[in-house]
Amino acid sequence: MITKVNLTTKNYTDGEWQELQGTSKTVYNPSNINEKVGDMYFSTPEQILYTVSSAQMGFNTWRKQTGIERANYLYKMADELERAKEEVATLASREMGKPISEMLGEVTRGVNLLRYYAAEGARADGQSVPASDQHVLQYTKRVPLGVVAVITPWNFPVAIPIWKIAPALICGNSVVWKPAENSALTATRLMEIFEKANLPKGVLNLVIAKGRMIGDTLLEKADIDAVSFTGSTQTGTQIASICAKRNIKFQTEMGGKNAAVILNDADLEKTIPMILSGAFRSAGQKCTATSRIIVEKEIFPNFINSLQKAMSTLVVKDALDADAYLGPVASKDQYENISQYIELARKEATVIAEGRLDTISEGYYIPPIVVSGVGAQHKLFKEEIFGPVTVIIQAENFDEAIRLCNQSEYGLSASIFTNNMEKALLFLEEAEVGMVRVNQETAGVEYQVPFGGMKWSSSHTREQGQAALDFYSQVKTCAIKYSF
Repeated sequence: MITKVNLTTKNYTDGEWQELQGTSKTVYNPSNINEKVGDMYFSTPEQILYTVSSAQMGFNTWRKQTGIERANYLYKMADELERAKEEVATLASREMGKPISEMLGEVTRGVNLLRYYAAEGARADGQSVPASDQHVLQYTKRVPLGVVAVITPWNFPVAIPIWKIAPALICGNSVVWKPAENSALTATRLMEIFEKANLPKGVLNLVIAKGRMIGDTLLEKADIDAVSFTGSTQTGTQIASICAKRNIKFQTEMGGKNAAVILNDADLEKTIPMILSGAFRSAGQKCTATSRIIVEKEIFPNFINSLQKAMSTLVVKDALDADAYLGPVASKDQYENISQYIELARKEATVIAEGRLDTISEGYYIPPIVVSGVGAQHKLFKEEIFGPVTVIIQAENFDEAIRLCNQSEYGLSASIFTNNMEKALLFLEEAEVGMVRVNQETAGVEYQVPFGGMKWSSSHTREQGQAALDFYSQVKTCAIKYSF
């Protein structure tokens, strides 16, 4: 499969486009690094600027359409994606290694997101506000921002792009989408599928580029009006700085070091499966993954014993195996970075339990590992690893558990497991995170509710749900004196 750039705005001849084409890269399956998945091509600076220019023209057409007209396109996009569900899930699984069962669920989420935001096209986009003077009609309305740059990661190659693109489109913006390298083939296939909805030219656009080119060209030179980014905290803060200097609206969803707190009265039979799922689904490559486990002292030995038994059943397999609980990590870089943390854990921590590998393929496989024996200031407890590694620490009591939970520069997600509703409600109030849950895993959130964090996990806006509409629009106040 060959990736072409900016499919919805291309009007060069084939020869001209080939001459403009940037460098290329061959993509291999992380489940089997000897299996070629396809070739991707990077955009040149000229292509990026051309794409933004096309998006500006697309915006001039798109913003004039009614919400219901825009909604009809999103419904068509949802229908086309639903028809291609298995194909898209299989390609994404081969490209970045997420187990096929999870990818099928992710594509379904993408379909639901498109339909959810399509429905917003028929809902109110403002409100009537009383005026102090007589015979004055005063109201507010949402209006689009313009051209929105959407920069997405590889770990959710379908859901994250759609939960950014769908609200941006329904609000009347045009979009320039830059996916991560490790999901570029999936992104290209999604664009080919969305083309079947016949969106107006220039409304939805794709560029594939390395980080430096995006910074130098898309963020600093191109005439864009907003940026929505998901990725590392380091990159997010750089993007925020660039956008602030240009007075461009920005949204950054960044890192997490999420804690699950287990109190003495927790039902371990129900708790352990949720802890493992939160920590190790998608090979721990979720910003909401459970990477810290805080257990009250009294239950600590029983928890460790139950966890060890459950971990013995966790098997790492080829991502396309329907029974895979974990697949490989997404890339060689991921493998090497996570391996450094595991080496550190073997030297400076105590290994509590490990999963096992069950595949004959040569891939970027890392069996899940749980460690203990480090303090709250240790790198394993403080730094985001973004892999199948989690650390357990003991708390003397409920108050110390909350303190340890909040002892992080991140504030994305946290969970508590208890049957004590007083303590559960106190945890909901005291946890310094954007998403807090009781008797549920830290990972994941339903598509109709806001997603985002506190502290260094985000720029203090929210994605998904109704909150997304706030970012992708601006409010205009209108007043008419109809009798004077």
